[in-house]
Amino acid sequence: MASPRRAAIVGVAESDLGRTPDKTVLQLQAQAARAALDDAGLAFADVDALFGAGNWAWSPNLMLAEYLGIQPRYTDSTNIGGASFEAHIGHALAGIEAGLFEVALITYGSTQRSDRSRQRAPAAFKLTEQFEPLFGLPTPVGAYALAAMRHMHEYGTTSEQLAEVAVATRKWAVMNEKAMMREPISIDDVLNSRWVAEPLHLLDCCLVTDGGGAVVVASADRAHSTRKPPVWILGHGESHTHNTIANMPDLASHRSAITSGKAAFTMAGLTPADIDVAEIYDSFTITVVMTLEALGFCAPGEGGAFVSGQRTAPGGPFPMNTNGGGLSYCHPGMYGIFLLIEATRQLRGECAARQVEGARVALAHGTGGVLSSAATVILGKD
Repeated sequence: MASPRRAAIVGVAESDLGRTPDKTVLQLQAQAARAALDDAGLAFADVDALFGAGNWAWSPNLMLAEYLGIQPRYTDSTNIGGASFEAHIGHALAGIEAGLFEVALITYGSTQRSDRSRQRAPAAFKLTEQFEPLFGLPTPVGAYALAAMRHMHEYGTTSEQLAEVAVATRKWAVMNEKAMMREPISIDDVLNSRWVAEPLHLLDCCLVTDGGGAVVVASADRAHSTRKPPVWILGHGESHTHNTIANMPDLASHRSAITSGKAAFTMAGLTPADIDVAEIYDSFTITVVMTLEALGFCAPGEGGAFVSGQRTAPGGPFPMNTNGGGLSYCHPGMYGIFLLIEATRQLRGECAARQVEGARVALAHGTGGVLSSAATVILGKD
């Protein structure tokens, strides 16, 4: 049974991307928010709910609302890492269904790349976090390397199979003028790039960039009068299982994604076979392989084989991360909002050379922490 049309994404936009030393986090958020509202044919005065996540202020929504000159009657600063914005979609849907608001603005901004040059002091480690970095585990890449090594041990997954993800994603980036990395790469290029944390090479790892994004969600009544066709929120699910990698229930299984995926598909009344285009968080190549298994696109242990033969590349049978992903497009710390932006544009048919022909149903899946949290969103067009 099809999910009812209760709320839709009606506007999306990015800010400047790459390296933006002349802009603050607030400026990036405001730039993206203004563009997303314009995309929807709305104004800041129409916004009555504000959603955001970030690590740059003790209360980012208070600061942002003041900066934007809005006074929302609903606010949500849920932060579960890179999955936060997919979680916000579900929370916005619930709030609209409850009659609490009609137009929600979801934003994110980060100057992560520029901040490295400013030599900011690292955050203090708390509770179980003290048992990992202090003994040499680099965070987060070391945690993902542990998961990759375990997956290889249990299922025979190979470095060549992980490299397939990076190569296919770069092929999409070549067609995206906004992507940071657009030079084609080969499997050998990935395998010959330097180790970062074995078994992950440099080209198995996401970029470090500045940037921001925004998504506007509206009730069904408002969505029918916005500038562009609505992209309906059909399904949503979220979960988290641990904070530190030492407490992950199973290093070879993304269990929070299993939970979030099942919930999203059940709400939407759909199955993995119904998805035309997938936008899956690619902090590292292993993240993609484990997420595909968890969401049911293939069986546990079959993720490596699933992505082989450039299956997810342009022209392949499973279009995935069509903007170039966190591996080649951009990755300003928490990438999840860009999954929603690209999924929306694909369903609107706005992606030019990288457009997936006939796309009607899209999946956006965010992962946060060290395979800690997950949130899945299924979107559809009329």
